[in-house]
Amino acid sequence: MPGARITAEGWGWRHAGRPAAAVAGLDLTVPAGQRVLLAGPSGAGKSTLLYALAGVLDPADESEETGRLLVDGIPSRELRGHAGLVQQDPETQVILSRVGDDAAFGAENLRVPRELIWDRVRDALDAVGLGEEHGISLCRDTSKLSGGQKQRLALAGILAMRPPVILLDEPTANLDPAGVLEVRDAVLAVVQRTGATLVVVEHRLAVWAEHVDRLLVLEPGGGISHDGTPGQLLSPGPVREALAAAGVWVPGHVPAPTPVNWRSNPAHSGAESGEKRATSDLQLQGGRGREGTTAAGPGPLSAHRLLGASGLSVSREPLRPGWRRRFTPVPEPVQRDLDLTLQAGEAVVVTGANGSGKSTLLLTLAGLIPAHAGTLTAGPALKGERGTRLAEDPFRWRAADLVSRIGTVFQEPEHQFVATTVRDELLFGPRHARDPRTGHRLFTDEEAAGRAQALLEALRLTALADVNPFTLSGGEKRRLSVATVLAAGPEVVFLDEPTFGQDALTWAVLVGLLRDLVAEGRSVLAVTHDADFAAALDARVIELESAA
Repeated sequence: MPGARITAEGWGWRHAGRPAAAVAGLDLTVPAGQRVLLAGPSGAGKSTLLYALAGVLDPADESEETGRLLVDGIPSRELRGHAGLVQQDPETQVILSRVGDDAAFGAENLRVPRELIWDRVRDALDAVGLGEEHGISLCRDTSKLSGGQKQRLALAGILAMRPPVILLDEPTANLDPAGVLEVRDAVLAVVQRTGATLVVVEHRLAVWAEHVDRLLVLEPGGGISHDGTPGQLLSPGPVREALAAAGVWVPGHVPAPTPVNWRSNPAHSGAESGEKRATSDLQLQGGRGREGTTAAGPGPLSAHRLLGASGLSVSREPLRPGWRRRFTPVPEPVQRDLDLTLQAGEAVVVTGANGSGKSTLLLTLAGLIPAHAGTLTAGPALKGERGTRLAEDPFRWRAADLVSRIGTVFQEPEHQFVATTVRDELLFGPRHARDPRTGHRLFTDEEAAGRAQALLEALRLTALADVNPFTLSGGEKRRLSVATVLAAGPEVVFLDEPTFGQDALTWAVLVGLLRDLVAEGRSVLAVTHDADFAAALDARVIELESAA
C-alpha cells in the first residue's frame, strides 16, 4: 500500500483538565511517502500529534479539538488502522503472551491473508533483532523480554502491518547503540519497499537526520517554529544556534550540566566523597573484562562503602519455583559471578546490550528482588547508626528501612506514582522520609513544600503541579519520577534510563541535580545507554556482556 498524505488545517488539541492546548494552530502538509523527523522541546506536543494521526485521541472525553487533521483527505479518527504507531512506552503495546502472536496481532486485525502474515512476522522480527537467528523463538514469553526488546517487538508488529503511515515515538530511546542502527535501518528498509509516509519523533536527531527528507520543529503550545531539510536547519549558523538554545538536540552539541540551587538533604552529615574511579571498568560475566582482565573484587569493607557484591548472580525468575513448577529445572540467571562495589560520593553507570540483565541487576542492588546467588552486603555508611541490627542484604530489610536509605527510579515511571497530582507526588517522599540515624522526620511540612516547589521549577513542571501524573508526556513523567526520589533525600539513588524523553535543556537540569547529589557524598547508580550522561557525571562505567 503506498504512502498517505497528511494535512493539518489550523489543528489544535487541548487535553482534558489542562488549561492550555498541547498543540494549537498547526498548519501542515506532508506529501505521501515523505520521511519527516519531528523535533521540539519536551512537552511541545509531539506525541499528541502522533496519537491524533493514529486516530486514538477522542474529543468526547472532555478534551477539545480545533481545526482539522486529515489523512488522505479523511479525518484521522475515521481511519484507525491506516497508521501504525509505536508509542513511547513499549509496555503499553505488548498484548499477547508469545512473541510471534504479538507481532502478528496488528496484521491479523487488518485482515491480512493468513498465508502472508507469518512471512511478514518473521521478516519483521529478523529486521529488528528478535528473530530465530538472534535466539528469540516465536514462542518466547513476552513477559520475559527486556524493555528494549519490548520496544523492538512493538516496532516489529507495526512493520508486519505495512501501513501507509508509520508513526514512531522515540523508537530508539531504550536501545543499545547497535540496536539503534539496526532498528533505524529496519524502518528505512520497510519505508523504501512500501513507500509509506514516515513521521518519527526523536530528541537525538543525529540518528535520523541524514535519512529523512524534512525536519519539523514544534513550538510548545503553538505551531511550527522551523521547517526545512536537516541540512538547512542543522548547518552551522543562527538557526542551529536558536534550535540548541530552545533545547533541541542538534548533532554535535552537548549542553553543560545546569547547576540547581537546592540542597538534596540538609540533614546529611556530608560524608567525604569516595576516591575517583577509572572512567571505565568493563565488568562481564564471570567477572572478566572484554580484554581478558579480571575486574576488581569487592575487597575489604571501607567506611564509605555503601554496597558490596561478591559472586552475584541475578534473575527475575524465583530461585525456588512454586508448586506449578516443582518439576522444572532451576532457572538460569541472566548474569552471574559479578563483583562490584558502590562507594559514597560516586556515580556508576551500567550499560550493555538489550537483554543483558541491566535492569535486573539494578533491582537486585536496590533490594527489590532477591539475588539468585552470591552475596550483597550493605555497609555501615548505608545502614546508619540506627541500622546496626539490619540484615546484610537490603532485600531482607523492611520497606521503611529500605526507602529511607535507597531510592529507585524504575524504567516505567508509572510504576512509582502514588498520588493524584504532580505536587502531591513530590510531597509524598519528603513527608514520609525518616533519618536512618535518628528515626526523626527529615523534613518539616514547610521544608517538604519548599523542596517540592524547587523541583517543580527546576524541572519545568510548575504549570503541571495540579494535574494527574498519569496524563503527563513521556519526558515529563520521567522528570517527575526522578524528582520524587530525589525529594526524599536517600543515601543512594538507582535510576533506570533517567534521561529518556528529555530535550537538551531538561537533560542538563537532571544531570545537574545528580551531580549535586554526588558532590554531597551521596551515590548514584544508573542503567543507561546515554554516553553523554555517563561523561557528564564522571561516572565509573560497568558494561555487562550479553548472557550466553
